[in-house]
Amino acid sequence: MIRRTLLAAAAALGLAVPAAAQDRMALVLNWTPGPDHAPLYWAQQQGMYRDAGIALTIENGRGSGFAAQRVGAGQAQVGIVDSPVALQARAQGADLVAGMMIYVQSPYGIYWRKSAGIASPQDFRGRRIGTPPADAARVMWPMISRALGIPADSVSWVNIAPPAKVTSLQSGAIDITTEFYTSHHVYQRALGQDLGFVATRDIGFNPYGNAFFFNGAWLRGNRDAAQRFTRVTQRAYAACLANPEPCLAATAQPAAMSVEDLRVGWGLVGVLMTSDAGSTQPLGGMEPARMEQTIEAVKTAFNIPATTPAEVMTNELLDPAVPGFRGAAR
Repeated sequence: MIRRTLLAAAAALGLAVPAAAQDRMALVLNWTPGPDHAPLYWAQQQGMYRDAGIALTIENGRGSGFAAQRVGAGQAQVGIVDSPVALQARAQGADLVAGMMIYVQSPYGIYWRKSAGIASPQDFRGRRIGTPPADAARVMWPMISRALGIPADSVSWVNIAPPAKVTSLQSGAIDITTEFYTSHHVYQRALGQDLGFVATRDIGFNPYGNAFFFNGAWLRGNRDAAQRFTRVTQRAYAACLANPEPCLAATAQPAAMSVEDLRVGWGLVGVLMTSDAGSTQPLGGMEPARMEQTIEAVKTAFNIPATTPAEVMTNELLDPAVPGFRGAAR
């Protein structure tokens, strides 16, 4: 208790915490580093986690399903996981609690080539969708296909590596792929006028998206450390929304991307982080009613046991003084 009090006091005063006194945390990303992770790398570069008493290790991910498994099993303290994937993982025993929402708007996008004879999702029947096995949209396909108005089993799946999505689509090795909206510009550049695209949030499927999910048991025993991590992260995202350039520069090397590409992607991140109209939640805050809708969609699609927003989320780790983001428009 004394140690936690001293750490909290030092963080509040902006004092650096000695390395020996720091709480060690592993954060597993949902994917390889990209524009949506820029605030994390910037905060790490600036020493913000260290100064808050957090010795943070950032691990590359391999999809939301992978991150949910690692965090749910206690192999990492926190991870970025797509909310519907996390809810399904919870039903299978993963101990996960959301502490900060990143994507208020659903990031799912579906991409195809018009020249392949696909005019709309109604033409997906009998086609091949290429994704990695743990791809979030693939896990959620029963819900997405329902929104598209096609049977879930009317398509076949091809396993491909994440970097192969665009080239596989271009070559015709696959007919369709799924991607988060933050990579929309990559597909526009590669396919031009041949690009076919639909965002699931525009067809009635708009669950909460990526969030920081904690291991529940760890959270219950380390709430102070979780709050310090969350508030640093919340302030970092707010700072990067206000002035993205330093954040993008800090991310270029770990992401192996140019600042120019990161800048375009970060603009799309802002679209997904935009608060719902009328919301009074701080940045990263979650509306219980909206989470209830996300829970109900997952429960209906996968026939999982009922749960409540109070069991899967908390806003108590956030700083209520950091306002939600309302500056992006679709």
